[in-house]
Amino acid sequence: MKEGIGSHTLWQLPLVGAVHGDTILTTWLAMAVALVFLAIVGSSYRTPRAGRTQTVFEGVVDYIADLVSGSLGKRGEPFVPFFIALFLLIFLLNQFGVFPFKALGLPFGGAPTADLNTTVAFALIVWFLIQYTAIRQRGLAAYKHIFEPWFLTPINLLEELVRPVTLAARLFFNIFVGELLFVIIASIVTAKVSIGAFNLSLAVAVLPFFIQFFNFFVGTVQAFVFTLLGIVYLSLATAEDH
Repeated sequence: MKEGIGSHTLWQLPLVGAVHGDTILTTWLAMAVALVFLAIVGSSYRTPRAGRTQTVFEGVVDYIADLVSGSLGKRGEPFVPFFIALFLLIFLLNQFGVFPFKALGLPFGGAPTADLNTTVAFALIVWFLIQYTAIRQRGLAAYKHIFEPWFLTPINLLEELVRPVTLAARLFFNIFVGELLFVIIASIVTAKVSIGAFNLSLAVAVLPFFIQFFNFFVGTVQAFVFTLLGIVYLSLATAEDH
């Protein structure tokens, strides 16, 4: 099975219509991996000595918790589990593009975050959480900053509305471009391209390995950036003064 750039397996669902079935299956697989990983980490606490996996995971958890507490103070404590789960799931979704599931003929594969439907869904979840929390804590006063100063109201309103767009687009394009670059290089390698006596396919044969390492790094950074921006936007929306 040859993997096409941006191609998806379509499912026809009642009332919903066509959906990207491969993205859904891969997301479910990533959630299953996350649950298994958390179960393994949880079981490691039964031993008196902390393992390497437990230590690394605790470091990530503590770091995100410190970011939330540093930005939101005590009122941010209820949101710590949400942002930890958000980071972990986006990180796993980003990394699934490393595995050639589709190339092996399986009905899933690729990074779900290279599908705009996934990144938009994450962005809207974060944006609606922010709006709900802001209104619950401050009422309509949460939108006071939009009208200050009054002549910048259209710009302030636009800035508020495009935040989920920028969140979704930033994550999508970074992951999609990484997968696109890998597919292009892999196509050159398998096409056995030669320019005169120069074997281009052989010359770039090592690049896919470096690209995958690069994609792993980018996927990690983008998961962190998405989570960090969500924390920052929430702190701005719930702050008493803007």
